[in-house]
Amino acid sequence: MARKPGKPLRRWRRYIAALSVMFLLASAGWYWRDLQNFVPDEAEYPDQGIAVNESHGLVGFATVRALGGKFAYLEASRGSGGQDARFARNLDAARREGLMVGAVHIFDPCEKADGQSANFVTIVPRDEHFLPPAIALDNTAENCAGQVSDAAVESELMTFINQVEMHVGKPVILKLSPAFEDRYGIAGRIERDLWLVRDRFVPRYAGRPWLLWSANSALMSEASEQPVEWVVVQP
Repeated sequence: MARKPGKPLRRWRRYIAALSVMFLLASAGWYWRDLQNFVPDEAEYPDQGIAVNESHGLVGFATVRALGGKFAYLEASRGSGGQDARFARNLDAARREGLMVGAVHIFDPCEKADGQSANFVTIVPRDEHFLPPAIALDNTAENCAGQVSDAAVESELMTFINQVEMHVGKPVILKLSPAFEDRYGIAGRIERDLWLVRDRFVPRYAGRPWLLWSANSALMSEASEQPVEWVVVQP
């Protein structure tokens, strides 16, 4: 007759299971702490900077400079009516510290291009010293009040791009989230430089090279009480 596992064997199994759980928790904790402070190697990516908005409050751009940041992308406008309350102050503060500055518009797929571009140009002046503006493409049209086709989203986005480029006098950059790209396939349809997002690991979801990479969406630093988005440029 086969012997049933005794109490010592059961205790060892529980002990090993507990050790496995502790190891997994410790590994997750290490990864989380490591990610909080992760920035790509400056030798590999010499040009680095941040992206911030009003939620970050008072940003220490001198600290950003000390951390190796050379530029700052500042949220300026959202859809047809939202504007970042700290855009002008952040712009002046970043420039005083010698950082190059660019503006970001949060594109709303539920709204027409005309209203969004009008909102953008009222807060972002035409200035040859600005970096190319970025259009953040994150939300899809799934939550719009009415049905908005994929073709309509692409059409309004292209109209908005043309209007913004006419205002600033330079091509825009498309800050493309994985969800937006998965839904609309914009990277293969609109030929503009890309800004991709993936914590710690080089992003490849666009299927073609990127110009900017948000390598850490929540970097803890003395530049702000809130985690900031750390961005690098393709060398």
